[in-house]
Amino acid sequence: MRKKFALLLLAGIVAGLGMGFFVNDNLYLKINKNIDIFGRVYKEISSSYVDEIDPEKFMQAGIDGMLETLDPYTVFYGDKEGEEIDLITHGQYGGVGISIGARDGYITVIAPMEGYSAQKQGVRAGDRIIEINGEKIFNMNPDSVRSRVRGEPGTEVRMKIEREGEKGPLDFVLMREEIQVNNVSYSGYLDNGIGYIRLDRFSRRAGDEVRQSIKELKAKGELRGVILDLRNNPGGLLEAAVDIVSKFVPKGSTIVTTRGRKSDEEKMYTANEEPIAGDIPLAVLVNKNSASASEIVAGAIQDLDRGVIVGMRSFGKGLVQTITPLSYNTSLKITTARYYTPSGRSIQEIDYMHKNKDGVFLVTPDSLKHEFTTENGRKVLDANGIAPDSVIKEEEHSALYQELNRKAMFFRFATHYVSLHRTGGADFSVDDALLKDFEEYLETQKFEFKDDAERKLSEMKDVIQKEKYSSAVIASLESIRKQLEKEKASAFLRHADELRNELQEEIVGRYAGERGRIKASLSHDRQTLATAALLASKKGYTALLKP
Repeated sequence: MRKKFALLLLAGIVAGLGMGFFVNDNLYLKINKNIDIFGRVYKEISSSYVDEIDPEKFMQAGIDGMLETLDPYTVFYGDKEGEEIDLITHGQYGGVGISIGARDGYITVIAPMEGYSAQKQGVRAGDRIIEINGEKIFNMNPDSVRSRVRGEPGTEVRMKIEREGEKGPLDFVLMREEIQVNNVSYSGYLDNGIGYIRLDRFSRRAGDEVRQSIKELKAKGELRGVILDLRNNPGGLLEAAVDIVSKFVPKGSTIVTTRGRKSDEEKMYTANEEPIAGDIPLAVLVNKNSASASEIVAGAIQDLDRGVIVGMRSFGKGLVQTITPLSYNTSLKITTARYYTPSGRSIQEIDYMHKNKDGVFLVTPDSLKHEFTTENGRKVLDANGIAPDSVIKEEEHSALYQELNRKAMFFRFATHYVSLHRTGGADFSVDDALLKDFEEYLETQKFEFKDDAERKLSEMKDVIQKEKYSSAVIASLESIRKQLEKEKASAFLRHADELRNELQEEIVGRYAGERGRIKASLSHDRQTLATAALLASKKGYTALLKP
């Protein structure tokens, strides 16, 4: 049966190609010839290899091998990965409403989602899951745990949890529900009537959520500007991106054009509604992790001169994927087209069909990038992601912060603090006493770190000893090392503000949920604050939109 499944699956892929596209006779013959060879190789090895072969794993390896010759966005989804498709397209799945991750070998609750079974029944961030339905899960990877927690809405999940401050494990009986993952994770006002909307993904409801956010902002006050934050948004549905742009640009505006393999496969997407925020100053925040649908939105807003793009250059993904259902509840996400912004440029940076001699995909050199113009005549480049109109660099964190974050010390201290202080709110702040408590907590956890200066000095010492430099030089290095130790001892004082901000976010997140955490982060978010100031300055905003 497994052999039949694999062969039927491959035949299904070919049948789909044959039905969906016109192919010339020569190509059709090549496909049939190679399918026959592939099928024979698969059958012979599966039945005759000296060791027993798992036919499904073997076929999966063959599919993965074929897809590796293409771009990384063409992906095969097996029958157990249907929930991933639902999450991509609909933004929903069956679960109990928790975000989990690995911490110190334990599967730990990172955040319960507001309004679902886990949060309503008292599961908290920092809780360690030790059993699911009677099965111990220590050292299990997060994906395996997710597959055990997710399932049909209306069914039960039994969890045993360890919580700091509790003498013994806690038992929970949670009910799976249809989890709707929000596209807009936060919206609210900053200063001077500037509204802020953070969009994390592009599923089918994204446009409706953005529209609702704008309505709520208008109902609360005079909306003088909007920041649409697409930082770290990896994208999603093309139609959702078109829907969102339609909220800001004139009806009938060209938003994006897609072109497939054949010349007759071009499709133009336009704004098909009157905008709800057509004349409000707009800024779109992007960074290197803003990709795909995020870049469709940013590219359209930039090319139509509807608003300014702020932050850092985006990822540079100008490819469109289509999800095609196959046999046996499997699916293929395949790149079927390139997309072009209203000015006609493709922002795709990496050429996935060509590699250099080291096997690295080629990137379009600056000399081969072409200039295009926005509606106002501003110059923009293709093959370059979306370059911001106003570059605002992201904050660079200290070595101390990075090491604390890498070892989850902020997260762990927040768990410890909340176990001792059960009540708090969104207005929580970190004073000197709490910062001192954090420093003492790190001592109990035996936290140590090396900054860049120490590492460089250690490397230099190794070279000097290898080259047999004099003892005087080695002594000088030792003197520098001792001085660095003294400086490192004052790291808490030098980076106090940075540490306060992160601690505040973590602890407020425990008391006020994800929305509270985001709101707390905005008070010290350099890029957001600078963008709000730009929107508040009519002169500065207008100047950026001129050629």
